[in-house]
Amino acid sequence: MNRFDTIADLRRHLSSLRSTHKIGLIPTMGALHEGHTKLVERAKQENDLVVSSLFVNPVQFNNADDLARYPRTLDDDYQKLEAVGCDVVFAPSVDEVYPEPPAIRLNFGELETQMEGAFRPGHFNGVGIVVGKLFNIVQPDRAYFGQKDLQQVAVIRRLIRDLNFPIELVRCPTVREIDGLAMSSRNRNLTPDERQQATRLFKALTLAHDLLLEGQSTSQSKAAVKGFFNGNPNFRLEYVEVVNADTMQPVNEVLAPGQTAICLAAHLGNVRLIDNLVF
Repeated sequence: MNRFDTIADLRRHLSSLRSTHKIGLIPTMGALHEGHTKLVERAKQENDLVVSSLFVNPVQFNNADDLARYPRTLDDDYQKLEAVGCDVVFAPSVDEVYPEPPAIRLNFGELETQMEGAFRPGHFNGVGIVVGKLFNIVQPDRAYFGQKDLQQVAVIRRLIRDLNFPIELVRCPTVREIDGLAMSSRNRNLTPDERQQATRLFKALTLAHDLLLEGQSTSQSKAAVKGFFNGNPNFRLEYVEVVNADTMQPVNEVLAPGQTAICLAAHLGNVRLIDNLVF
């Protein structure tokens, strides 16, 4: 496995391989878990060369405390990536990626008015900037993202379409713990008691899913989720929405299979968790 921490060295390495190798890219912020390694395994099946980035992107954080708390486990990340056969790792410094603060601003339209866009202003601008940089640096044929960050997938899809990146976006299923909790780097910050309580997110999604399939309205299903959390003072539900899985805009009825998603975000102690179900 080759490791690079400068853009010039990574470009130099990939330039001689690009004409004969299909390249898959997995952008990450490190603190890797099985969800990330599953992306690498998928990319290995579909490409000749797999590149993973490890970079905690400060531009996408609108909360300084959240940025400071984000786990950093670089040595462990290297070991995990090597174990699943990643070919190239790009782990740059902040100064390497942003020699000066970016002046460009990206606006993703209606995607920024709902859910993550509404509660984390500027977040998707930062995501778009760093992913756009990685697309230009690596020039992959395919890019792999997990469904857990479903709205982020929609943002990257828009980025690819609007800027004509010749890249195939691959959305991979959410990887869950045996008790249903979606794997996330932020789970490391949960206390043991909070970790047990965190399973309520998936239970709430399952509740809404079942109610919708029984014919309940989207408003009734959302109300049931809100009631589900009301009895637990450790949780602060930020949002629950039933949306079009591609546009992320709210819907009033279940759409065709695969086009409806239930999305939620909640604070548990000091940790903010998100999850979704697509059906």
